[in-house]
Amino acid sequence: MPHVELSVTDPALGRARQPVDSSLAKWAMAAADAEEHCLVIDHDALIIAISASFEALLGLTVSAIGRPMVGSVMKLLDFGDGFELLQAEVDKTPPLLALSSGRLARGLMRVRDASDASRTLDAISTPLIEQGAITGSLTFFGEV
Repeated sequence: MPHVELSVTDPALGRARQPVDSSLAKWAMAAADAEEHCLVIDHDALIIAISASFEALLGLTVSAIGRPMVGSVMKLLDFGDGFELLQAEVDKTPPLLALSSGRLARGLMRVRDASDASRTLDAISTPLIEQGAITGSLTFFGEV
């Protein structure tokens, strides 16, 4: 007797890649569906979910999923001279600070978008914790 299996994938998973049984994956799915500018990174600072509105704000034409947040997706700039931030300063940005400190983090970030324009963003990040371990961070952005 022939056997046929059919799998239907939720469209939200196009911007979120994680099995849905973890807390991190649930936040990733929420962020992928969100209308707000937001993203979720894992403990290695790889983007696992990004909202369509944030992709549009940055002018991304290629999927950011699975790519490092800093460098390939977001080029972080110094407020003073406009050059890219040194790694020591990058580590103090809200999404990464929430990962390293395990606490809420907020601050302004200056980023270069795909059209080479700089934007100032207000970032609010929270660590995502599962079974006592920090598994990632969720960040909401507001354009200033």
